[in-house]
Amino acid sequence: MTGDLLSESSVGAVEQPLVSLRGATLSYGQRALWADLDLDLCPGEFVAVLGPNGSGKTSLLRVLLGLQKLSSGRLTLPGGDHKVGYIPQQRAVDPSITLRGRDLVALGYDGHKWGVGLKGMRTRRQRVDEAIRAVGATAFANRPVGLLSGGEQQRLRVAQALVSDPAVLLCDEPLLSLDLAHQRAVSELIDKRRTEADTAVLFVTHEINPILPLVDRVLYLVDGRFRIGAPDEVMTSEVLSELYRTQIDVVRVRDQIIVVGAHGAVESDQPHHLQARSD
Repeated sequence: MTGDLLSESSVGAVEQPLVSLRGATLSYGQRALWADLDLDLCPGEFVAVLGPNGSGKTSLLRVLLGLQKLSSGRLTLPGGDHKVGYIPQQRAVDPSITLRGRDLVALGYDGHKWGVGLKGMRTRRQRVDEAIRAVGATAFANRPVGLLSGGEQQRLRVAQALVSDPAVLLCDEPLLSLDLAHQRAVSELIDKRRTEADTAVLFVTHEINPILPLVDRVLYLVDGRFRIGAPDEVMTSEVLSELYRTQIDVVRVRDQIIVVGAHGAVESDQPHHLQARSD
């Protein structure tokens, strides 16, 4: 049920994947979230992970972060022990919290360092400043995180993920609760990192349209079944009807994907039960 597993460079050579799953299965009791999943994530590749609630998308990120063990199969890092950046969902922050934006970003650097010393502190400050500038957050980096807008907070979370110079970037619904302008801004920041540093991106989302122009492949998970391929191969009436085991129609309106469910309700990729949303 998988599509092509490996991407190719401009000269046709197969790239060494940064992350490789083979025969991967994740189960809770008798229920398999997904089974026999083969997936390679290559440098510079942007893979979107879609599917209904409970299909195991966030659990896949937990496996790659080392927080969850596979029930069977194997996870390997063919190119070595790569640094992994993680961008979580946008969540409200208590306004009373005094943690500054730059302190939040620094946590992403400190997680890889122990006893950095005076020279290390200078390097730390430089790296944090560079990450903040890269996401356009300098103007509000010294303000308490709880007083920032959702879009400003999410820019800082992107900086936090990038400050360790990751080879792989895992994104768990980073556009959730953001307006269209901030969705576009955050998506562009992630894509800029991918194109400039050849960072591989695995992007869990319930809104594919904001990132559709960026996506190389889609991994669509539904009730233990999955399909991997280019967006035009996966986001079709035939494929989604097979995955959901009911009639689904996929309609393209300009550059947007709209999913029409079994009862004739027209849905885009906004939250409900037949759509591209995450856990």
